[in-house]
Amino acid sequence: MARINFGGEMEKVVTREEFPLSKARSVLKRETVAVLGYGIQGPAQALNMRDNGINVIIGQWPGDKAYWNKAMEDGWKPGKTLFSLEEATERGTIIQYLISDAGQMAQWPKIKPFLKAGDALYFSHGFSIVYKKQTGVIPPKNIDVIMVAPKGSGTTVRRNFLAGAGINSSYAVQQDYTGRAEERTIALGIAIGSGYLFPTTFQKEVYSDLTGERGVLMGALAGVMEAQYNCLRKHGHSPSEAFNETVEELTQSLIRLVGENGMDWMYANCSTTAQRGALDWRHEFRKAVKPVFDKLYKSVASGGQTAIVLKANSAADYKQKLDKELSEMRNSEMWRAGAAVRSLRPERWAETKKKTRKK
Repeated sequence: MARINFGGEMEKVVTREEFPLSKARSVLKRETVAVLGYGIQGPAQALNMRDNGINVIIGQWPGDKAYWNKAMEDGWKPGKTLFSLEEATERGTIIQYLISDAGQMAQWPKIKPFLKAGDALYFSHGFSIVYKKQTGVIPPKNIDVIMVAPKGSGTTVRRNFLAGAGINSSYAVQQDYTGRAEERTIALGIAIGSGYLFPTTFQKEVYSDLTGERGVLMGALAGVMEAQYNCLRKHGHSPSEAFNETVEELTQSLIRLVGENGMDWMYANCSTTAQRGALDWRHEFRKAVKPVFDKLYKSVASGGQTAIVLKANSAADYKQKLDKELSEMRNSEMWRAGAAVRSLRPERWAETKKKTRKK
């Protein structure tokens, strides 16, 4: 493992240079990787591994026609590489349990009997294992229990792979029955397209992941955007102006600069007026949201967030309720303004111009 200085603290990471794809293939050459679930992470990880020469099969509930058909469209063949959840588990030696957290709880009694001694049960999230008292997911003692958690959505995992780039991933070993659990885990991390992997534990992964999703990555981001947009609209700014100053400039310009070289570099490449204001107000925002993050982390660690997720996502009408909530967001003035702004982006105009010339 390489040792990297992260903000003054030395951490170990595994890179593709020290654990190349050729080594991953060697480690996995006698394995059959059964990817259970073809929803969010499943397709990306399965397709990346297939493209990397790993022996992969898919397990999906045949009654869910949308996902079953999606798998067939991607080239998985019923009876050859596409099976029911149970049959795929029985055929596999590494079982990637990638259905939703609520789905994992519901399907576990059906999956568990098909796990064999020496198999590896793989997760991309520590949820089911850490909150086992709520989920009932308690693996048998005669298998490896491992995790690779990409730091991005399945869409990003696949896009980065196709672009020749990797995605950062964390990894953990919860149970090492075979003595090969860590080697299997790292090989799988490389095979799914990780650029580098950093060690964690199932508990640390799920605590940080649930906090991050509800915080900066999604919940806080959406909430702060809505608050600023509404403030600007209240003071007479047009929808276009409010959206551009709240979302468009962030996503199309500033966040890219942060991604390239860090927040300080982005600040250094903005006007002196912007620099001074941002440096002053960042302290105000940090003080304002600190109590919210403390409350959030406490709720995650206590299992409170887990209980909410499992209850909501297990409900028969969950999809309808989700569609309603997302529709309300999509049809809000802010995101309708966003749709209009996106349609006016230069690349869209260039595409339209190219199509017009072809006609």
